[in-house]
Amino acid sequence: MTDMPAKLAEIVDEFASAPRELVLEMLLEFSDTVPALPAEMAGHQGMEQVPECQTAFFLKTRVLPDRTVQTWFDCPPEAPTTRAFAGILAEGLAGATAEEVLAVPDDLYARMGLAQAISPLRIRGGSAILTRLKRQVREQTE
Repeated sequence: MTDMPAKLAEIVDEFASAPRELVLEMLLEFSDTVPALPAEMAGHQGMEQVPECQTAFFLKTRVLPDRTVQTWFDCPPEAPTTRAFAGILAEGLAGATAEEVLAVPDDLYARMGLAQAISPLRIRGGSAILTRLKRQVREQTE
């Protein structure tokens, strides 16, 4: 079993070791790092909505021939916590292989220590994002 991508593991460790009062601030920084969607995905063309999120959240993955995974996320700026999940995944999974993405633990957000900082509803939304992302990768690699 492959471990999760090194960059994502680094982010998880940063959050897990951060003082609780800094966690929300760190999350908000990630909400600003979500890359803009390419023109062909305007209007969420070809993207999957994540209904478990309280806000409109869309994602798409593409597994390239070399098994590297590309990810795209869209979420309104008015939902900074949910956008932060997208930013964490976008940065943490950049350049990752399908196997590395599938090895990301389902309890990622708990490992980051976020359960103490944000609501269970937001954690559930973040977990749903990860679950759907992994399912998309699995569907393209089987």
